[in-house]
Amino acid sequence: MSTPEPATTPEAPVRRVVGLFRPYRWNLLFVAVLVGATSLVSLVNPFLIRAVLDVALPQGRTGLLTLLALGMIVVSVANSSFGVLQSYVSTKVGQRVMHDLRAAVYAHLERMSLAFFTGTRTGEVQSRIANDIGGMQATVTTTATTVASNLTIVIATAIAMLVLDWRLAMASLAMTPFFGWLSRRIGNERRRITRDRQRQHAAISSIVQESLSVSGILLSRTMGRSRSLVDTFAAESDRLADLEIRSSMAGRWSQSWIQIVMSSMPAVIYWVAGLTGPGDHMAISVGTLVAFTTLQMNLFRPMVQLLSAGVEIQASLELFARIFEYLDLPTDIVEPRHPIAPVALRGDLRLRDVGFSYAGAERRTLNAIDVTVPAGHSLGIVGETGAGKTTLSHLIPRLYDVTSGQVTIDGVDVRDMSFDTLAAAVGVVPQETYLFHASVAANLRFAKPDATDEELAAAAKTAQIHDHIESLPDGYHSVIGERGHRLSGGEKQRLAIARAILRDPPILVLDEATSALDTHTERAVLAAIDAASAGRTTITIAHRLSTIRDADEIIVLDAGEIVERGTHGELLRLGGRYAAMIDRDAAVSG
Repeated sequence: MSTPEPATTPEAPVRRVVGLFRPYRWNLLFVAVLVGATSLVSLVNPFLIRAVLDVALPQGRTGLLTLLALGMIVVSVANSSFGVLQSYVSTKVGQRVMHDLRAAVYAHLERMSLAFFTGTRTGEVQSRIANDIGGMQATVTTTATTVASNLTIVIATAIAMLVLDWRLAMASLAMTPFFGWLSRRIGNERRRITRDRQRQHAAISSIVQESLSVSGILLSRTMGRSRSLVDTFAAESDRLADLEIRSSMAGRWSQSWIQIVMSSMPAVIYWVAGLTGPGDHMAISVGTLVAFTTLQMNLFRPMVQLLSAGVEIQASLELFARIFEYLDLPTDIVEPRHPIAPVALRGDLRLRDVGFSYAGAERRTLNAIDVTVPAGHSLGIVGETGAGKTTLSHLIPRLYDVTSGQVTIDGVDVRDMSFDTLAAAVGVVPQETYLFHASVAANLRFAKPDATDEELAAAAKTAQIHDHIESLPDGYHSVIGERGHRLSGGEKQRLAIARAILRDPPILVLDEATSALDTHTERAVLAAIDAASAGRTTITIAHRLSTIRDADEIIVLDAGEIVERGTHGELLRLGGRYAAMIDRDAAVSG
């Protein structure tokens, strides 16, 4: 299920975007100095040209001519040097800003509750981090500096033109306000297209992530849907291509007219200069005319770039808005400002009158759950599908917060514990095993990065998986493929159990962790877990009731409520739902 896109994406406040650059203000000040220096130096050449044409050449002053020519070369070298240094600093600042955004979004998403991820396609999350932030690269690395540089050049050039001849300057700049209005109009159009384009990128990312994973390929091949998926991807890609074309061509005709008008301005200047007449006391010298047209051509490039940059910035504001939308998502699971840590992590677990309901649900998933599991004891949880077993297990490591009541470990409410303390207290082996495309050792060390090889082997032996690991081509260094697809279901679950054991938490939650094991392997793993569970509180959610026969207490859930509780023998003698489930299991296995 995917989270529906909002009808409109919130605006990205310019002040907030500017705030991203605040930590690098001294670097930006240095860039501004370089921009100013480059702009001022670039204005020297037209005046040197005027001196050459009006003074040095007509008067035959070769010494002055040499100095002026050397001055032009120095201006060129200075401009190039300033440009390279400016490009390096601005690119460095831009990349740091992009890094800060990526890290902030990732860190924020890591704090989101499980509910966010169950309601959002993975491809959408990946697209925000990769495509949206990646799409900002030009803006944060070069566009901002381009705007500052070109704006400075335009202003300085306009002032120089006014100094040379105000009449020619007014003729050159008359169309500037119209160009600005036109660029803003084009920018708004590009921004709307950008919003649709990024949503299409997210849709394609989701298709690729879901259908080209190992699980997706297996499903499509066995269901005969490969051709259908190819057609679906092609259709989505075609929509994206159309949006890219629209984005690229938006306002191109308008921009072409701007370039045509500005390219025609030298002809206008020559015409205006000719109207003054050779006898007029305000006649323009040849040197002034050449210097002015040189300035005008210098003005043409930065003005066009400035108008184009304005369009790009307006489009990029949509990308910033999408990122800020994620950063502004409220975090349901918040770490306490002043966390409380138990004196010692023993593993005393208590659920006091716990109730829970998912957001938007009409009825509670759990209601009035009251359970005490002393340190070192075991609890079995059984019930039909949808009874609330897995939801209950999610409340212990605080993947969700209770709606009412409280969950305590060693007398401390889990909501008052730091995330690190809670993670150290509770280990979880989920029903669906998740393994990385990495070596066996790397997957195990995800639980304990500093674990020694001996500790890895000990945990694997406890989970009855060591011998199999040793039989792999590279032993513990063997890469097991995405989601561990090079292992069987039972091998994956035993590896997940070994990973949890390696962390050595006082509380271990097993969510049907042995459901994919054959009877022989299941017995071996359960015996190993029992041996490792001395002094450990164990919560076992059972699909096979044989796995919880020896639990100190068993609770039976139905519609989110405890309907029976007791030991295996007590529940059998009761002759209720648990006894009926045992009989059904026996009939199926028989």
